Amino acid sequence: MSKLDFDWKPLALVPLLALLVAPFIGSASTWLTLTVAGLAMGMIIFVIASGLTLVFGLMDVLNFGHGVFIALGAFVATTVLGLMSNWTGSPDLWRNLLAVFAAMLVAMAVAGALGLAFERFIVRPVYGQHLKQILITMGGMIIGEELIKVIWGPQQIALPLPEALRGSLLLGDAAIERYRLLSVVVGLLVFALLAWTLSRTKIGLLIRAGVQDREMVESLGYRIRRLFVGVFVVGSALAGLGGVMWGLYQQNVTPQIGAQVNVLIFIVIIIGGLGSTGGALIGALLVGLMANYTGFLLPKVALFSNIALMVAILLWRPQGVYPVANR
Repeated sequence: MSKLDFDWKPLALVPLLALLVAPFIGSASTWLTLTVAGLAMGMIIFVIASGLTLVFGLMDVLNFGHGVFIALGAFVATTVLGLMSNWTGSPDLWRNLLAVFAAMLVAMAVAGALGLAFERFIVRPVYGQHLKQILITMGGMIIGEELIKVIWGPQQIALPLPEALRGSLLLGDAAIERYRLLSVVVGLLVFALLAWTLSRTKIGLLIRAGVQDREMVESLGYRIRRLFVGVFVVGSALAGLGGVMWGLYQQNVTPQIGAQVNVLIFIVIIIGGLGSTGGALIGALLVGLMANYTGFLLPKVALFSNIALMVAILLWRPQGVYPVANR
């Protein structure tokens, strides 16, 4: 798609939503606080959803067990940050960031390793069979949650923010939480890395070519199955990273944390267009903003606001804001 052909309308939805809501909030500082909070929440949701978007968009796999990688990442973070309490309790920002990044890397490694086993023993036998994929991956998630209970226990575990990431920065009268700013930065880095890898590297070219014509790519000597396994592992690792970010966002974790976030994830990828990374980013930002705005204005309907948003988007574009051509 050329720059002239690029569809800019979905990009306008995010600022349009923010501007439409502003008059109802009244206070400019409150609006700014809610908007930054919504964007941060959206970025965290995007990181989580990007893994599932990647797996479905490139592998055509409906992985309803995605939540187990989210939960695993969050619980691994409780262990890593607990072992680094001297670092998380320090007032030095760089020590806090190193501790958080260490937790993220370990969580991604563990979730990626589980993803490798998940693909080999659960997903591989049901490639191309969507109904069986839904059923068997949901079963895999239930088993995974029970294993998490065996290792970490069934109770809620606190996951407090490191010392220097607590509190807020003042921008005029608006209070911007430090951790939310970090979430925005990490989300943008993940999106930029995914977009660059898929569009600018040889591996991305081979993966996209394998999606379109697998036999042709294999005839050139490339092993598409290995590439697709790598995609699944990366998707699982991103879910683990998202689990760490979501756990710190909530400041506590439970074995059901992945299943709870799954609803938001599927709303995001449906809004974005199944398999679209750019669409998932737009969908996640819209979901994050909508959740924060309605939570402030109409708390009683906050739970249904994102479903209403999804319905409105699908009435406008039934295949999502940026549908993948071959779906």
